[in-house]
Amino acid sequence: MARDWRDDRIAELEAHVARLMATVEEQARRIAKLEEQVRRSSRNSSKPPSSDGPSAGTRPAKPRTGRDPGGQLGHEPHARELEPSAKADKIVSCIPPRCARCSAPLRGRDPAPLRHQVFDLPKVVAIFIEYQLHALACDCGHVTRAKLPPGVPSGSFGPGVVAVVALLMGVYRLSKRMVPDLLLDLFGLHMSVGAAVGCQEQASAAIAEPVGEAKAHVVEQPVKHADETGWREGPRRSRAWLWAVTTRYVVVFMIHARRNSDAARALLVHSEGVLVSDRHGAYGWWPDWMRQLCWAHLKRDVQAMIDRGGESARIGKSLLEEVDRMFHWWHRVRDGTLTRATFKVYMRSLRIRFEAMLEVGAACGHSKTAKTCANLLKHACSLWTFVRVEGVEPTNNAAEQVVRHGVLIRKISYGTHSQAGSRFIERILTVHATLRRQRRDILAFLRGACEAKLYNRPPPSLLPVASLRRQLANAA
Repeated sequence: MARDWRDDRIAELEAHVARLMATVEEQARRIAKLEEQVRRSSRNSSKPPSSDGPSAGTRPAKPRTGRDPGGQLGHEPHARELEPSAKADKIVSCIPPRCARCSAPLRGRDPAPLRHQVFDLPKVVAIFIEYQLHALACDCGHVTRAKLPPGVPSGSFGPGVVAVVALLMGVYRLSKRMVPDLLLDLFGLHMSVGAAVGCQEQASAAIAEPVGEAKAHVVEQPVKHADETGWREGPRRSRAWLWAVTTRYVVVFMIHARRNSDAARALLVHSEGVLVSDRHGAYGWWPDWMRQLCWAHLKRDVQAMIDRGGESARIGKSLLEEVDRMFHWWHRVRDGTLTRATFKVYMRSLRIRFEAMLEVGAACGHSKTAKTCANLLKHACSLWTFVRVEGVEPTNNAAEQVVRHGVLIRKISYGTHSQAGSRFIERILTVHATLRRQRRDILAFLRGACEAKLYNRPPPSLLPVASLRRQLANAA
């Protein structure tokens, strides 16, 4: 029997409807993806809070305590402590000549007067020494020119100036054009922008050895935190990355062109100790059983599940309850109101519930939520290392806090123009963050390193134990 034309028309329309349905489904996926991008904020992604737009809304307000703002009754005072009188540059005795009531003359001195101390800054002017190199002729006809004494720099600026320039650029984030202006205003010292760059290079060379020692130190530490943030490098400001690894007393930075496992290996060298990080794939070569995934990042991932709505939101809310419960217990452990042994017992049931909900999420209908849950299950043992190993934090806040200084430098300078500039930033950030952790004087360290370079002596160390040993040796 011949095929009726109506059958052909129906088949044609059905094919057309199928194409339209496929188009609608594809557009629905694209719209969902775009809507999720619009909803991204610092609460459900790794975006910084400064990038949040008006649509992100305000963060939930903390519950009111009922107390007035400012210092509370009974709080520990933080007044300036008086310096010993023997250290004063000048002591002025203010003795009343007459009684404030009857105007009778007064004699004698108060054995315990009220001490009022005023601090001020003197006018500081840069000192300079002129070296006159004489040339004398010998009877043989040869003219000999005198050489500079040992330790005298061949340039115009000594180690004190070089150290201050490095401090202003790397610690206080002043631009190369602002540094000469500040030196002129404060010290009456004239310096060109090119000379400031030259001082930067000298300081970078002076601290290279201590920074290399610090890099070798962090590799061997039992617990370390790692993070990375965007950077710009080269004349065209090509994309690069600022990496940081943090330990208890030492922090090391590195600028690398890539954000991959090769860059992570260049910084961490080999897998020794526990590494705390986010879920970035560059750290995937580190053994899961010696790695701790950041729960602050995890909380943002869970919030993103909630923001997707539907089944994803139900799974996300269940996970968020467990995350908040964990942080509540952890804060009690940190405050000393919950023993670590009890905390471990509590976390056994939490782990069972959390991983069970991840399995539900891995099988849900939302592809992005399912992918996140499946990835977390794949590295599940990395979620609980902080429970098993004492001294490990559940978050990567330590590394995220130290990279903030580098982010501010990038925003001001737009990155580094050359490889030499990148090495200076790496080294000065390492010196700054490390010495801040050890509560050591940064300017004194920079000056000591510049003087050691000038006199060809061993430089000061960034390692706390090595530094103490060298101080004791010098004192002896």
